[in-house]
Amino acid sequence: MYGYEITETVQKDVLRLEQLRRRLDAQGPLPRMWAGRTRRDLEAEAVAASTIMEGVAVTVDEARRILAGDRPSGVTAEDAGLVDGYRDAMHFVLTRADAPSFAWQSELMLAIHHLVLSGSFSAGAGRFRETPNWLTNRRSGEQVYAPPSPDAVPVLIADVMDWMNTTTDPGPVQAALVHISVAGIHPFRDGNGRTARIVASLAMYRSGFHSPFFTSLEEWWGRHLDDYYRAFDCLGRQWDADADVTPFIEAHVSAQVRQVEALSLRNETERALWTALENIVVGDLGLNERVTHAAYDALFAREVTNGYYRGMADISAVTASHDLGKLAASGVLQARGAGRSAHYVATPALFERVAREAGIGPEWLAPSEDSLEQRDLILMGVAQRLHVQGEHSGSGV
Repeated sequence: MYGYEITETVQKDVLRLEQLRRRLDAQGPLPRMWAGRTRRDLEAEAVAASTIMEGVAVTVDEARRILAGDRPSGVTAEDAGLVDGYRDAMHFVLTRADAPSFAWQSELMLAIHHLVLSGSFSAGAGRFRETPNWLTNRRSGEQVYAPPSPDAVPVLIADVMDWMNTTTDPGPVQAALVHISVAGIHPFRDGNGRTARIVASLAMYRSGFHSPFFTSLEEWWGRHLDDYYRAFDCLGRQWDADADVTPFIEAHVSAQVRQVEALSLRNETERALWTALENIVVGDLGLNERVTHAAYDALFAREVTNGYYRGMADISAVTASHDLGKLAASGVLQARGAGRSAHYVATPALFERVAREAGIGPEWLAPSEDSLEQRDLILMGVAQRLHVQGEHSGSGV
């Protein structure tokens, strides 16, 4: 097991995470549909970020559609399988996390890896590697790290699992340690990074950090790739069981804090928009609340297809078609394309209604019909309104 120290910096960040956890837990149960929406969006962002980091060419919007059962034509079946596999692995560990008989063990690692690689036998899914495995810099092609020999892998992974079963370190420290331990041992031919990030999320959940805000660190690392890879420099050029990985722990726990703070603020803004849309869909248009899913995605400048919407709302193709048709008839969505390319987009009327319902003035509407510009301005307007309200009420984190 690596050497490490829980520094004062780490202690402060751990306390901050505990404070954030208590604050989020104190919110009580969220409305069912919004809670599900938040989970799905964070899941799509985490899956996309983690797979992109490993060279799988999918965007967040493509990942979102794949996970809803509506694979875009430009994404290969193999890449879509890896997106689904990563999602399935995350679902597996979070389902197992609460089991009374849960224990960290090597077979758990192998099961996670099998799902990560979507069961691909040729890629070595669910099996420890049997050959040496150098890590190279993708940009330069330079060999940067040599993991331990394949003969040592089973014992080393068993040691990590034993440590996870007995440690009393804070959850965020456990997550960082199991992350770098799996990455450093590099037990598989492929999928090591994804597996390491999943078990880090599992460690957080097992430690009481149940909000999806705490189990989606991939999205942060995906936007700070240089910081992520630099954090592994403490491993040196080759496997060293005595390496001091304190710098990685500091970087990992700090990233966790910044990610949760950023997501918490973003979530408040997006929840206010969801509420405004739900009021419009249900109160003004007299439609089922599930239709909020379609309006929400359109507001965020996403192309809403029948397949994607029915996957999000868990309804039949016929019901989805009726719902989308009613939104178009009301003037808030507009149909475009035909056949497999048929989709719906937001109209200026949707942005105007949302701005009015959210309590922000017309100055937050773009003079053009650019949907992305409209979305960004409305987000800024709602965020500013929430900030002012927070100042007046004296709330804050």
